[in-house]
Amino acid sequence: MRLRTAALFAALALALPLAHAQKVLKYAHFQPAKADQPKHAAALAFKEHVEKATNGSVKVEIFPAGQFGKDQPTMEGLRLGTLELAVAHDGAIATVHKPIGVLGIPFLYDNHEHAWRVYDSAWLKGFSDDMVKKSGIRMLGVADNGVRHFTNSLRPIQSPADMKGMKIRIQPSPVFKALVESLGASASAIPWAELPTALQQKVVDGQENGVTNIIAASLHQHQKYATLDGHVWSVHAYMVNDRFYQGLSAAERKAVDEGVAKAKDIHRRMTAEQDRNAKSILEGLGMQVYVPTAAQVGEFRRLAQPPVRQWAEAEIGKAYVDDLFKAIEATRK
Repeated sequence: MRLRTAALFAALALALPLAHAQKVLKYAHFQPAKADQPKHAAALAFKEHVEKATNGSVKVEIFPAGQFGKDQPTMEGLRLGTLELAVAHDGAIATVHKPIGVLGIPFLYDNHEHAWRVYDSAWLKGFSDDMVKKSGIRMLGVADNGVRHFTNSLRPIQSPADMKGMKIRIQPSPVFKALVESLGASASAIPWAELPTALQQKVVDGQENGVTNIIAASLHQHQKYATLDGHVWSVHAYMVNDRFYQGLSAAERKAVDEGVAKAKDIHRRMTAEQDRNAKSILEGLGMQVYVPTAAQVGEFRRLAQPPVRQWAEAEIGKAYVDDLFKAIEATRK
């Protein structure tokens, strides 16, 4: 009996350090838990890679569809360390780090590949280092939240003049307020989770988002018209609580970095595919889609970019704006 008891205690003593050594990484995002959703497909790939590469020393728990909370609670959880990793859009990030607003300046990039070259350049490290100092959150990578377009329930938008008097929903970010108002519409900040209801109840006439998000929230059910002006290349950033990240072993940090790289590539590829087929996808959902001419896009740019850039320089900081535009020019082909 004593021998069996001693053996039991010995087995427990061996098992306890292993259990204690396992780290749980809670991973939150806002898209539905479906394989056709870029954020969730990316999350599943991250989980598979990290758990395998760390031999189970890091366990990944995924919280899709805003289960961890809306924009601000998710970002606060990430800042405080009650959440280890989140993939969030720029509007949510702005609640804890305002400089992300520079990415809302309209008409920045030539195409998807150009945007990715900027996000994979030294610009990201500089921005992330600043974010860590000011919020305790480290940005590990940037993927696509879709090229943003205007939709509405009133009339086709073929020029900025058509937006006059419209009430347009924006994500809670002052830079998007400046963008929409520069085009003659009024802006209403409404959290993502409340947007479908706001459109259904006609609290606002329209909104601006990429195809991925229009599909994810079934926004087409309440919006008749879409204009593919591509005003902003919106982002989803992969962010980690820095205390948790620094507490990982070197091998575990490597696994997380590799997992983010894999997830980011899947996320980008899936979202970009939807962006490139936006017209056929939205028409297939019953929307009337207008594709502006180059001259018409130029008119949107002429009205929107200078005032939004000026606003960003004044409210966020000229250095942040200059750093981004330097990276844009350095990566332009």
